[in-house]
Amino acid sequence: MIGIISGSHDNLTAIRKAVEFFNKKQVKAVLHAGDIISPFTVKAFKELTPKLYFVFGNNDGDRVTLTKRFEEIGAVSCGDFGDLTIDGLHIALLHGTDETLVKALAKSGDFDVVIRGHTHELGVHILEGTPIINPGECAGVLSGKSTVVTLEIANLNVEIAELELD
Repeated sequence: MIGIISGSHDNLTAIRKAVEFFNKKQVKAVLHAGDIISPFTVKAFKELTPKLYFVFGNNDGDRVTLTKRFEEIGAVSCGDFGDLTIDGLHIALLHGTDETLVKALAKSGDFDVVIRGHTHELGVHILEGTPIINPGECAGVLSGKSTVVTLEIANLNVEIAELELD
């Protein structure tokens, strides 16, 4: 099982809740589809047990320090695009500011799943047989809901989780 998160936007409470959720679920890896924002948020991700892979979002400013701080806790920066294979599942990971690119990746047939963020709109869409997963927003700044997703590697079942923020 893989954990999926996006749009954490410096919300330390939401990040801690997501970390707690993913640790409890014992996911194999966590994929962050961008908009982490500031390097100080690494302290909230520090307790994450599984490996964290992340891409940059359009609001991520200091990419050099973000990368450095996250690498210090064992996280992997994929830059603007992640081409990952986890237990045989080929994954495209991107923030998704370019809708044409998101659709092209899904249509290409090169990936089993496309994971994107940016819109803050929670959902799973199938395009020519390829799921496009958007976990919504961890921070809950636009929708008022803090959401993350888990993805079963074997059958691509998606579970949506709404996190309770105190």
